[in-house]
Amino acid sequence: MEYSKTIRLKDGRTCVLRNGTARDGAAVYENFNLTHEQTDFLLSYPEENSMTAEQEAQFLQKKTESEREIELAAEIDGQIVGTAGIEQVGAKEKVRHRAEFGISVDQKYWGLGVGRALMEACIACAKKAGYAQLELNAVAENQRAIKLYESAGFVEFGRNPRGFRSRLTGWQELVYMRLELD
Repeated sequence: MEYSKTIRLKDGRTCVLRNGTARDGAAVYENFNLTHEQTDFLLSYPEENSMTAEQEAQFLQKKTESEREIELAAEIDGQIVGTAGIEQVGAKEKVRHRAEFGISVDQKYWGLGVGRALMEACIACAKKAGYAQLELNAVAENQRAIKLYESAGFVEFGRNPRGFRSRLTGWQELVYMRLELD
């Protein structure tokens, strides 16, 4: 799936939102490791990254060629500062209407509108792909993210009090959220 949009950030800079491509493999790999080091609210730690830069390039190319999935990159001044994507829950008939959504943004760019723009782009891509529901998990303590998702219409549909086990804080409660697209 392909996507491209240029937006103006709160600080006046321009940000290009586009599907990541094979040529972005190394930059996306580095951004993944950076963002997963900066916050304890994401699924994994940097050293748990199971991909190499080359494998990331292949992953991005596969997403570009997909009709129902995408991995987006937010680029400012030629640098990847965030990523977000949608992935189908499964190919079986009973679940193929559902997609999962994930996002990460370099902490230096928080509060500028990058996260909101990536979220809105993923919602648009999910609708274009024909999904009826977009889903995500958020750490309950991450109130900034939860408020962002709620502002787009995501609603909570459950919680898991032992969803993550953080090295830093112990158990982290996960909030399950969904957005109806049809």
